[in-house]
Amino acid sequence: MSEFHLHLVSDSTGETLQSLAKAALVQFESANPVEHVWSMTRTVRQLDDILDSIEKNPGLVLFTLVNKEMRQILERGCRKLKVPCVSILDPIMASLSQFLGQESRGLPGRQHSLDQEYFARIDALNYTMAHDDGQMPDGLDDADIILVGVSRTSKTPTSFYLSHRGIKTANVPIVVGCPLPDQLFEVKNPFVVGLTTSPDRLSQIRKNRLLSLKETNDTSYVDLDRIKEEVVLARKLCTKQGWPVIDVSRRSVEETAAQIITLYNRRLSDSEAHLS
Repeated sequence: MSEFHLHLVSDSTGETLQSLAKAALVQFESANPVEHVWSMTRTVRQLDDILDSIEKNPGLVLFTLVNKEMRQILERGCRKLKVPCVSILDPIMASLSQFLGQESRGLPGRQHSLDQEYFARIDALNYTMAHDDGQMPDGLDDADIILVGVSRTSKTPTSFYLSHRGIKTANVPIVVGCPLPDQLFEVKNPFVVGLTTSPDRLSQIRKNRLLSLKETNDTSYVDLDRIKEEVVLARKLCTKQGWPVIDVSRRSVEETAAQIITLYNRRLSDSEAHLS
């Protein structure tokens, strides 16, 4: 493994920087970074401490600092230490500046300001927490998206990922022998999506879940034939109701959410076109 020090310097939470670094690093199979995350970096004294650490652990430096003085100090320090230093937002900011015909305001952490979008995300998160795993069915019509599927098809993590995007998401489990809430079939506004996976994979996931709970006895919950019945039942239900189905077998939560958002936006566009 190619181990190296990776310094991530941000004047905000560092989420953007970490996400971009992660997206790039997955393309390098042998890369094994030792990450040093420096968030909320807004004073020269903080930069002095960071440069001291970089000197002790030299490696690649990626940063998102919008303040010109701060970034110049970091860049000068890195040149002196002879370590690469890259501003990952420069190409994007330059293109936006040219396209919009205006200069950046240079405000650190602006994307995390307490604006309407921020409070919409909080509202969505609160809604999703209250409507996880079939809770509070009377409020289902207030959702933007409802996820349905058998147990362990990533309904909950996908719901919370969507809520962080400001999308109110509820999820309802499909359980053999347990009727689904009537409210699910009465909703008018939400976009309902079914999540499924291969029975073999589902069985293994459930077995791992039981092991994590220190449950060693086999039950119908992990029985492959029973799981096949569940999956078929769920697919038939979605087909009957006209709900699209996404197979999450080889998808990460992020990939599943991206596909759901694509379908959701397409539905919104179709609705707007129909109204016009």
